[in-house]
Amino acid sequence: MLGTGASRCAMKEDHVLSLTTHAAGAADHGAHAMVPVLTADSEEQLAAILNSLSDDKAEDVVQIDLRGKTAMGDYMVICSGRSSRQVSAISEKLVERLKLDHGIPTRTEGKTAGDWVLIDTGDVIVHIFRPEVREFYQLEKMWMPVAQTAASQV
Repeated sequence: MLGTGASRCAMKEDHVLSLTTHAAGAADHGAHAMVPVLTADSEEQLAAILNSLSDDKAEDVVQIDLRGKTAMGDYMVICSGRSSRQVSAISEKLVERLKLDHGIPTRTEGKTAGDWVLIDTGDVIVHIFRPEVREFYQLEKMWMPVAQTAASQV
């Protein structure tokens, strides 16, 4: 009797391992099909971001041109939501629209707290703040002089 149970267990394990191996192989072969293809350059990304922020009633939207000034991205967008809930909603909708409509992958930080959400597309960095948090950090004051100084040197 003990031998029969042991063989059933081994067969079950073998079956699970077999399925896991097949799934991993399928994922490897289909990985390129599952990764969104980047279809928008930085200007198109910026336009899509600004449209999404406008649709979701983001306030005090500021865009900063970083091209030629830093390697971290081409543009920075800073905006506010009226509450933690709106900040989170704006960020969720933006990430969803960028992925579904434009195939743009993003990295997001801070969404759970809802005070300050950072969304990075690689070319455009978006900061969505609650007004009090935005006032405290004053990112646009830190980056605007860089953009203006570099523009006046051209």
